[in-house]
Amino acid sequence: MSRYIFNRLWQGAIVVLSVVVVVFVLTRLIGDPVRVMLPLEATAEQRALFEAQLGLDRPIFEQFVTYVRDVAVLDFGDSLWQRRPAIAIILERAPATVLLSVVAIAFAVLMAVPLGVVAALRPEGWIDRLVVVVSLLGLSIPQFWLGLLFIVLFSLTLGWLPTSGAGGIDHLILPALTLALPAMTRMVMVVRSTMSDQLNAQYVKVLRAKGMRPWRVVGVHALRNSAVPILTIAGWEFIRIVSGYTVVVETVFAWPGLGLTAIQAIERQDLILLQAIVFVTSIAVVLINLLLDILYKAIDPRIEIGTQ
Repeated sequence: MSRYIFNRLWQGAIVVLSVVVVVFVLTRLIGDPVRVMLPLEATAEQRALFEAQLGLDRPIFEQFVTYVRDVAVLDFGDSLWQRRPAIAIILERAPATVLLSVVAIAFAVLMAVPLGVVAALRPEGWIDRLVVVVSLLGLSIPQFWLGLLFIVLFSLTLGWLPTSGAGGIDHLILPALTLALPAMTRMVMVVRSTMSDQLNAQYVKVLRAKGMRPWRVVGVHALRNSAVPILTIAGWEFIRIVSGYTVVVETVFAWPGLGLTAIQAIERQDLILLQAIVFVTSIAVVLINLLLDILYKAIDPRIEIGTQ
């Protein structure tokens, strides 16, 4: 097990380094931070001085070596936009993104598992058909449009919830649901399919023939044997939320997390802050994947992850 964890961490380090290289190159191709940060009337001497302060006057390879060396000790430098350490901004904004992502995936799981199980118990029934239709609709609706629809309905029309910002639980509900519903529509189909296979398995027929109560057959045995596929899709959806979908939802709801900060950094061409956000996000994705593999072993001891 320890050898497997070491190998996965080594592979994760290669992935993170690859992401760092790609982002480093792209951030130097998409814009000129000197032009954005300095006023239009800035002279050529002022531009040259500012480039020297940022280290952008040095050869690209030297910039990259310096950047990797600093990242290794979590020294990303100061944000060009906020004029303070990028790591401090990330530590300030990350808890909001983590909270939103965890609540969203919790909503998705709590909705997907019961609906998927009920649909599998009554194939071709009205609940099963409804689940399929809702899943197709959920896959077709863009998240930014869904978020705007929630704002119009629950905030502007009904006045139940605030439109944007962070605060109490009421501020969290709409953005979390906007993230959760598309994830739920994908998860519920996996739960439905997996549970259908388990309910038609031979061991379920034997348990029913022995007189075991239906709720125990479904809730204990069939659902437990479906746990690994369900955990896989839930982990995949959580990674999608953390690594990308929060950007859209946080922007729509002005939620003060890393997603909104990344958009603001792109608008201001803050290369330092953007690189720091991508680096931290890639680290989070690698660790989430490793945690999922460990959970597989805890759920099903028959899985030999150390030999993968």
